[in-house]
Amino acid sequence: MVRERNERLAVLLQEAGWSRAQTASAFNRVAQESNLLDYTCIGRSHISMWVAGTKPSGAAPIILCQALSRRLKRAITPDELGFTVPNAPAQEALGWCVDPLIALTDLGRTDLDTERRSLLTGAVYSVAALALPDEVWWKTMAEEHPTPTKHQRVGRGDVATVQELTYAFSRVDQRRGGGHGRKALAQYLRSDVTTFLQGTFPNEQVRNNMFSAAAELAYLSGWMAFDNNEQATAQKYFVLALKLAARAGNPPLSGHILRAMAHQALDLGHLKKGLELSTASMHGQRYASATPRERALLGVVHARALASSDQKQSAVQALLKAEDDLTSAREGIEEPHRTFFFAEASLAHETACTLRDCGDRQGALRQFRHSVRTRGDAFRRTHVVTLGYLGAMQIATGGVEEACATWSTALDAMEEGIYSGRARQAVVDMRNLLSPYRRRRIPAVAELDARAAAYLTNVD
Repeated sequence: MVRERNERLAVLLQEAGWSRAQTASAFNRVAQESNLLDYTCIGRSHISMWVAGTKPSGAAPIILCQALSRRLKRAITPDELGFTVPNAPAQEALGWCVDPLIALTDLGRTDLDTERRSLLTGAVYSVAALALPDEVWWKTMAEEHPTPTKHQRVGRGDVATVQELTYAFSRVDQRRGGGHGRKALAQYLRSDVTTFLQGTFPNEQVRNNMFSAAAELAYLSGWMAFDNNEQATAQKYFVLALKLAARAGNPPLSGHILRAMAHQALDLGHLKKGLELSTASMHGQRYASATPRERALLGVVHARALASSDQKQSAVQALLKAEDDLTSAREGIEEPHRTFFFAEASLAHETACTLRDCGDRQGALRQFRHSVRTRGDAFRRTHVVTLGYLGAMQIATGGVEEACATWSTALDAMEEGIYSGRARQAVVDMRNLLSPYRRRRIPAVAELDARAAAYLTNVD
């Protein structure tokens, strides 16, 4: 079989001004820094073979991208090198070292390409990937300004457009759930937004604003995947969002994303990591520079993480501080992030989860009920999740028929069209909790169980 010479790679090496030996040296340096010891013995013969048409395996394409990106001061993707990345772990091997634009391009292709999509759907949530980089990384990311690779001039109007679409997708997520529209969001992020990030900006403020807008859109894609129980996909988008926010030099947005990662870790039972992430979300300017409403959300998730780690007194103190922060939120304080809807009902929901984890069932019941009473119709998906939790607390305290009434209300909303893995899980949990009561011939239990079974049959 005659291999076709990789002209793309040859041209990039010529642009970099590197010999084969110099390329190998730069490659090995990146591999060494990333602790990928299996890739630190690449020689000039390997580079010559890759130029001649041999395809490198494993993490090698990403390592070479990273080396050339540093040299050329712009993001180089595997496609530009004439390579394909065979699997998602190739990027994960480099972790935080991968440039955000490379990560965005590769994740977008994997998420949207039918053949590559199985790499995400078959992946698992990685606790190892939750190890955060050190302070040097954050500083370096904020200071790096890659050279534009597109001639397109990007202005404030383009930033506003991304923000407006983020807001629109976020409202859909709140009403219909994360399973509705996320692919369209991911496509927009991969195409238009990626082009914006590679364009020319009139000044650093516009550049940072665009990277912040892209970070929030990536965060939203992650949150929607999380809500739809696509946990590995969600984690990858959260990490991507954090990289983009760091590149923008935006600590409050970084805290917002770290809070979401903590929320996911807690829901999946990784309590120690959840506490670490929530603590990181409160660190320094992530908390200090945030608006009162944002600080309240960071604080209440931190409270839940403390409660889950059996630090009950600290959790209660964190709850009180979060309440104070939300109380200080006033009309006229601009909320910079369009995915941010934290209000009284949200505080009550998270407070209830914290009290539940502290063992205070009655306190949790009061807060879940308060959340249900105060949440507006625009937040139907979260409303259903709250109703699911409230019903679980009611049945745990002996209120079987009361729980059935609560869950029946939740099913009413879901049958109107909510696409949410978390909401669906609430129905699964509902049936499990009703199981001990099926033989007691309680009419409300029989009716609700039948409705829940029919719902699950229709959505599966």
